[in-house]
Amino acid sequence: MPTLMVSVSGIRGIVGDGLDPLSIVKYTSAYADFIGKGKIVIGRDARISGEMVKSIVTGTLTAKGLDVVDIGICPTPTVQYTVKNLNADGGIAISASHNPNEWNALKLLNRTGQFMTLEENKQMLSLLYQAEKNFCDWNSLGKYQEYKEGLKRHVDDVLNLKYINRELIQKRKFKVVADCVNGAGVYVIPTLLREFGCEVIEVNCDTSGIFPRLPEPLPENLTETMAAVKESNADLGIVVDPDVDRLVLITDEGEPFSEENTITQAVKFVLSKIKGNVVVNLSTTRAIDDVAASHGCKVYRSAVGEANVVQKMKEVNAIIGGEGSGGVIFPELHYGRDALVGIAITLQHLLEFGGKLSELKKTLPDYFISKKKVEVENDDPDQIIQSLAERYSHFSPNTEDGLKVDFEDHWVHFRKSNTEPIIRIITEAKTKEDADALSQKYYNEIIELNKN
Repeated sequence: MPTLMVSVSGIRGIVGDGLDPLSIVKYTSAYADFIGKGKIVIGRDARISGEMVKSIVTGTLTAKGLDVVDIGICPTPTVQYTVKNLNADGGIAISASHNPNEWNALKLLNRTGQFMTLEENKQMLSLLYQAEKNFCDWNSLGKYQEYKEGLKRHVDDVLNLKYINRELIQKRKFKVVADCVNGAGVYVIPTLLREFGCEVIEVNCDTSGIFPRLPEPLPENLTETMAAVKESNADLGIVVDPDVDRLVLITDEGEPFSEENTITQAVKFVLSKIKGNVVVNLSTTRAIDDVAASHGCKVYRSAVGEANVVQKMKEVNAIIGGEGSGGVIFPELHYGRDALVGIAITLQHLLEFGGKLSELKKTLPDYFISKKKVEVENDDPDQIIQSLAERYSHFSPNTEDGLKVDFEDHWVHFRKSNTEPIIRIITEAKTKEDADALSQKYYNEIIELNKN
């Protein structure tokens, strides 16, 4: 059966098997009706299907009377930044993030350049039934323009971020291996690093748009890149996903720095400059709490998902936030996960630290996360999670997004998938052995509940 995943994060599917021209027109039309009038910023990642999807999106928006500002191949955060920078009325980033070559997606942004809220998404979806109506006459079509300054302005503002001293970083002359998985990062990451005075060794940085490996920046997919860091005696490795909102670091020893530590070190750096609130999602490492506490600051947690983190950041006026998948959100520039911002913070932090990235890692709180998933085809995932909530009710669990239970020596987060009959189990403890053992324990509990 063709598959199309529709969520608050956008519209995602396999090209030709769910994400086809008709579905693109339908959802773009509903989005256009939701926006009403004005200008929409569009940008795409480098994958092969991007040009086809962009053409359909552009044609649909202009047919609905909306003006289109096309900023070309660029990171998703560049689309977010440009919506804000140009005071546009919305934006569409065409990218399926870390999904393989055959996937693509429409990431729908509101007038602030952020992902649509749950309520905005519901309102847009309510317009689907009439989405393919109300197209404009020939003399009231929207206008199309290319805007080639979007990426440059984004880079310039990252280079001049608060707390970032470009001149001092340039003098340090970091040697960096950059792996952009042949995605949108090719068009900006090597350039940004060279602007910071880095010697750059490019890996998977051609403009073919074909991902040479599984694009999700997990350690098992980065063995060649980790080897390249060690062989070239680089100071660090920088890896981004195809749309450049996630930042993954490799230490000077060719070992994973860990995605969770990307946001942890960013929080540590920013709180060393200014005190304030921090927001991360429920599945992000407890190391954030330890770092914030050491600076006398408070951590707030949101449901998983960038839109949820941003909403909570605004509620509590947070100065830094993000997700443990390598997403850094620094509202000084814009409210969105941004690997460019993460790179600037990392280089400045490493410069001020004065040692190697492997040594910086050792200064961060040490935790280990283990993940499992359980198929529950014969039962209702919500019912199983409710049963677990009752079982652990005396620990005052958080039920905002599935079930999160905090214990003194570990935590566990149960979340049902929106697309499969599975429950995800995320557990964190002080050792890998404990985290794995606890994950297995909770896995066994769900299997037992599923039997009953």
